[in-house]
Amino acid sequence: MVIRKAADVESTPVHMKGVKDVTMRILVGRCDGAPNFSLRQFTVEPGGHTPRHRHNYEHENYILSGTGQVFYEDAFHDITGGDVLFVEANQEHQFLNTGSEPLEFLCLVPVSFEAGGGQMEPTPGS
Repeated sequence: MVIRKAADVESTPVHMKGVKDVTMRILVGRCDGAPNFSLRQFTVEPGGHTPRHRHNYEHENYILSGTGQVFYEDAFHDITGGDVLFVEANQEHQFLNTGSEPLEFLCLVPVSFEAGGGQMEPTPGS
């Protein structure tokens, strides 16, 4: 069993094309011996965003705090703390912070993709 405070996990900047002002913490993952899933926490600073991308695995998200939008199915959808999202595999998506406070969310993915490690396929021109 692993028990820890999320605040005690190192936060690292996300470096990839199309990202602006995003950090990530791997709360539980491969290094903990998790065989199937990785739980990550993302923080998107005001005006920041993830890349517009798609990948061949689903992920589930829980918005912890902040306000923003998610681009999905060719439209923008408002999101705020308490919202739950299911992003299907191979669907283009992007998270944007449209508020004045950090947008924080949890993201559950297969452990083999926990760091994003080139598994995202950015959308051309984004």
